[in-house]
Amino acid sequence: YLPRYIQYSYLHTFHFPPPTTASIMSLRCFFTNPHVASKVSRNGIAMLGKAALFPAAASSIAPQQLQPTIISINHQIRYKSMTKTKQRQRAKMIDREKRVAQGLPAKPKPPKYLPKDSPVINAMTRHERDDESKRFDFAAAEGMKTKMTTQSESEENMRFQFDGLVMSDRVRRVFDLTNGSQREVVTSQKRRGMELFQLREGDTGSSAVQVVALTTRIQQLQTHMAKHHKDNSTKRGLDAVYVRRRKVLDYMERKDFESYRKVVKSLGLVR
Repeated sequence: YLPRYIQYSYLHTFHFPPPTTASIMSLRCFFTNPHVASKVSRNGIAMLGKAALFPAAASSIAPQQLQPTIISINHQIRYKSMTKTKQRQRAKMIDREKRVAQGLPAKPKPPKYLPKDSPVINAMTRHERDDESKRFDFAAAEGMKTKMTTQSESEENMRFQFDGLVMSDRVRRVFDLTNGSQREVVTSQKRRGMELFQLREGDTGSSAVQVVALTTRIQQLQTHMAKHHKDNSTKRGLDAVYVRRRKVLDYMERKDFESYRKVVKSLGLVR
C-alpha cells in the first residue's frame, strides 16, 4: 500500500499529479485488493480512482455522477469525528431552523405556558380567603371533636382488641389496657388515630391514614432518641420516616388539598 499521506492525496482531492509507472502500479494493487475494493466501492471512491488511473475513461463519466460522491466523502470526513453531544446539538439546530422556516418560534413553548402580559384575575380578595380558611378550620375542628367523642363513647380500652366482648369484671380488669405493655399502648393509640381519618370501615391505605401512622412512628422514635442520643441507626431510620411522610403530604397537597389541610391542622404539623 501507499503511505497514508499519499493515499489521502489520491483519495480525497481531485488535483492528481501526473501518474508515474510506480504510482500506477501501487494504486492498481491498492484497488485490486478485494478487502479494500469492497470498502472503496461502498464509499463511492472507486469511480474517482478509475478516473485518476485511466484519464480516457474519465471523459465518459458525467460531472453529475461525481458530485454526490464528493458530498458523501466530505460528509463522512466532517461528521465522523463528531461526538454524540455535538450530534445532538446539531440536530437541535436543524430542528430550530426548520421551525423558523415554517414561521414558528425557534423553541416550542411549555405545555402550560402563559405570556407575561396576560392579566392575573383573583376570584377573591385576601380577607375573603382568610375568612374562608377560618370557616374551614372551624368546621374541621368540630367534625374531629364529634368523631373523638363518638369513639370514646363506643370503644373501650382493652388489650388484644377485646372491645365489645361480654366478660366478668375480674377478667375485664386483667385485659384492661392499663395493664398492657408500652408496645400495646402505642399500637392502640395508632389504631384509634387512624380510625379518625378513615374514609371507610377498615381503611388502612388512604393518604391521611398513612400520615397518621407515620406520625405515630415518628413520635415513638423521637421518644427513643431523647433517651439514647448516640443511636445513629435509629436516627437514620427516623430521617427516612420523615422523608416518607413529607412525600405523602406533598402528594395530598397536589391531589386532595382539603384532606391535606385537615390532616396538617389536626396533627399540628409545620409545613
